[in-house]
This record gives sequence, C-alpha cells and structure tokens, in this order.
Amino acid sequence: MKSISTLEMADLALQIKQWGQELGFQQVGISDTDLSEAETHLHNWLNKSFHGEMDYMQRHGAKRSRPALLQEGTKSVISVRMDYLPESADAMSQSLADPSLAYVSRYALGRDYHKMLRNRLQKLADKIQQKTGPFGYRAFVDSAPVLEKALAEKAGLGWIGKHSNLINRKAGSWFFLGEIFTDLPLPQDIKATAHCGACSACLKICPTQAIVAPYQVDARRCVSYLTIELHGSIPEDLRPLLGNRIYGCDDCQIICPWNRFAKMTGEKDFSPRHQLNTRQLLDVFAWSEAEFLTKTEGSAIRRIGHERWLRNIAVALGNAAPASSIIEALKLMLNHHSALVREHVRWALDRQLEKTAS
Repeated sequence: MKSISTLEMADLALQIKQWGQELGFQQVGISDTDLSEAETHLHNWLNKSFHGEMDYMQRHGAKRSRPALLQEGTKSVISVRMDYLPESADAMSQSLADPSLAYVSRYALGRDYHKMLRNRLQKLADKIQQKTGPFGYRAFVDSAPVLEKALAEKAGLGWIGKHSNLINRKAGSWFFLGEIFTDLPLPQDIKATAHCGACSACLKICPTQAIVAPYQVDARRCVSYLTIELHGSIPEDLRPLLGNRIYGCDDCQIICPWNRFAKMTGEKDFSPRHQLNTRQLLDVFAWSEAEFLTKTEGSAIRRIGHERWLRNIAVALGNAAPASSIIEALKLMLNHHSALVREHVRWALDRQLEKTAS
C-alpha cells in the first residue's frame, strides 16, 4: 500500500461511503477495533448459557471481540447496512394473525443475503484498492466470529436495542449488516447513542418471553433459535407459543416504534420467492424433500434442512384451529422415517384431536 496522509485518509473515508451507497448500501460507517465493552457483555451472556446449543458463539475465544486476532493487522472496520423489508408491518401482522398461514421471518423470503452482500463488499474493496493500491482486508457477512452489531453501533449505523437488534433512528431495524476489516487507519465515525428510552414493547410482545431483561435475550427461548438453530426437539412447553412461526420471528421488529421510519427494499433479490409470504401451512407441509430443496435453492431457509422444516410446520399445525384436513395430513406423516418429525407430528395430532373433542 502506498503512503497516505491523514488528510488523504479522511478524503478516502468519504469516498468509501459514497462508493458504498453507489453499490446499494443504505449507509456506511467506520469504527476502530476496541470492543472491550461488547466483550464483557458477550462473556456475561455466555456465562448464563443464553447461547443454548450455539457452541460457535464461544468456540473462537477472543477472536469474536478482538478483530485483529481474526484478521491480523486490522486497524479499522468498515460497516455497512442494506435494507431488506419486503412488505408492510400490516401485511406481516395479518399473516401472523391467520393460524392457517406459514410465517417465515421476512429476512429469509428472498435470496440468501450472505453471498449477495459479500459480493457487494468485494466490489467496495476493489474500489478502495484502485485508489490505495494493494491493502490488507477481509470481508464478512455473518460468516465468521464477528460482533457485527457492536461494530455497526461504533460506526454510527445505529444502537443495539433492548431486543438486541440494531436500530437506526431514520431507518428502523429491517436491514442486513456486513463488514470489511482493513489495515487502513481510517478516521472513525461517532458511536450511535441509544434511543429506546422507557419503551418496553419488544419485551412485552415476544411470544416466548425470550427477552428476559432489556438488552438480554435468552436464545434458548427465542423462536428464531428454536426454529433455526436448534437441531433436536423443541421443548414441549414452548411449542404452543410458537404459533404459526415456522422459520424465525419478527414480532419484536414489527412492534418497534422506530420501524415507522423503515423503508421498503428496492432490491429485487429480497422479494418473496415461491409466495412464501402467503403460503398455507398444509401446502408447505406437503413438500417432499426434493421440492423443499428446489423451492429453497439460494435461500437462507435451506440451511435447516427438510427434517427441521417438517418439525417446525408440525408444531404450527398443532397450534392451528382444529380441522379435518390438518388431522389427515398429520396422520400421513406418523410413519415418517425421521424420529424427530414423528415426535412433533404426534404432539400436533394430539393437540388437534384434543381441540376437536372439546
């Protein structure tokens, strides 16, 4: 890398932000690598076992909270955000209110964001390199031990809300994050300040009461964890609380008052695929493994596999209003080759029969 003066570095930072917006990011910010405060919060969270079976949260030691250990020579972190909201809060609320519909977290309705954002970050790095010559960097999109929300907060993109998501005063929280770790000594932006105030809407709305205190989420109770991260059986006492949520949960974002400023995405890749925002539970429950793989190709949903897909939908069918069509569909799955699926189907069938008899 050629020598760059402090003044030139400040000019480069402005250019990076402009290039980022030209590439489709709604905001770009720059931070240093001091995450000592976030590291303490992470250790406290892990010590309470709030991470459940997400062993990867503690597997990498201090690399998660000390960027220079993950990417040697890192002096600055460029954080970006990209809006993904595909529909209105009213539309989402209507889907949640209809127990016959399958609710998929809105971030997963379109193309998997990981590869798309990663490609955009690479283009941003290429533009920087054209200006500076070869430099040290590494791009991340939820793909390594990175405290992305803490870094984005330090970069001024928003503050970490009581539900643990990042909130921006002008854009709400419906956005993805990505980072470029770099050895460039770029000037840092001002850390965002918190504006949750006395609001506790997210704590109250959480269907499983996973937000056990402001800024503390017990993942073991979180619907997103239960339907995506958890590989085994969903605890029976939590199953009725999942409602019709078969992949993730958006309740705390839907209720957040700051999301009245959220903007619909202009990215076609984030538009719903295969009508997954309006699908009937019985429809997606009938997908064979081949159909599941075809219709989730290029989607974040595919990562849970067909077995857990059926597990989640079975729970939602157990929570649905009693119907002979649901009972028949569940009976057809009683001999499924997966013991995990059979267990949840049996539970759902018992629930349906109980409701029918009462």
